[in-house]
Amino acid sequence: MLNKVKNFLLNLFYPKYCFLCQREGTYLCQDCLSTLEISGFHQKFSTENLSDLYFATSYQKPLIKNLIQSFKYKPFVKELTDNLSSLIIEHFQLLEKPPDFADFILIPVPMEKKKLKWRGFNQAEEIGKELSKFFRISLLNNVLAKIKETPAQVDLSEEERKENIRNAFSIKNGGQILGRKILLVDDIYTTGSTLTECAKVLKEAGAKEIIGIVIARG
Repeated sequence: MLNKVKNFLLNLFYPKYCFLCQREGTYLCQDCLSTLEISGFHQKFSTENLSDLYFATSYQKPLIKNLIQSFKYKPFVKELTDNLSSLIIEHFQLLEKPPDFADFILIPVPMEKKKLKWRGFNQAEEIGKELSKFFRISLLNNVLAKIKETPAQVDLSEEERKENIRNAFSIKNGGQILGRKILLVDDIYTTGSTLTECAKVLKEAGAKEIIGIVIARG
């Protein structure tokens, strides 16, 4: 009841407007959502520690960039979780041969505690929760931890990103991932520094296979 009242007051005093057409009622209306090109194609992509990578669309598209930046930076629009998660889900639904992830577990890229407290939520974890429902597999948010505060990656070069994120993650409760296949969830993949570092730590802890899933690729 309290949540309903809270949502009513928020919508009354701070109404939602579509990021593209400014239509009131939602941050991404169905008409604008339908204009986004969601990939129905997948090409195998692997790195030293990632066996594959799935992404729904390109980060170069202005609307996608605006949505993701509004999700993970100020104004921190958590309500975009459903819209952005639906893009990933639609990507898998469009694939001619959707992968079988029944024996995988989901792990979101974590945030350091200070930044998590400041933002109020971890965008990768929120996306992971929706993917957990879609794939009907478990989400583990108590295995991978970020132990080092790092500047935002967005303004750094590729080499600076790699150095910035080096040794920033550690494993807790490692027994839960020993010999397991993992879907590693984040919002975007640009240089791949963050996913690569996370995958390295997971592999060193005994994970069998790691596949990345993001909304968009830069």
